[in-house]
Amino acid sequence: QVRLVESGGGSVQAGGSMRLSCVVFGSAYCDLDMSWYRQAPGKDREFVSRLYVTGRTTYADSVKGRFTISRDNAKNTLYLQMNSLKPEDTAMYYCKADRCRTWGQGTQVTVSS
Repeated sequence: QVRLVESGGGSVQAGGSMRLSCVVFGSAYCDLDMSWYRQAPGKDREFVSRLYVTGRTTYADSVKGRFTISRDNAKNTLYLQMNSLKPEDTAMYYCKADRCRTWGQGTQVTVSS
């Protein structure tokens, strides 16, 4: 059993930065590979970034070069550093424990122009 709790969302102007956090409670197996997804109003949930247990990272083309995924194992926390934010980044952001297909409750990010 694993539980994910996101935080760090809010409102920011275009060009600004924000860091999202996802604290993992529970299974040490479930959090080996972790991802961030987002869902804008009226749109499907889309992949943002993944951090594998090997340290390998992948990013959606739309965020490559602007977002950075990382984790602090001592704090059981996954991060998403978002720089040069754009209005089209506005969405609910969710973290996911991939191996157990578990989602957090989401945190809202709003970027104004």
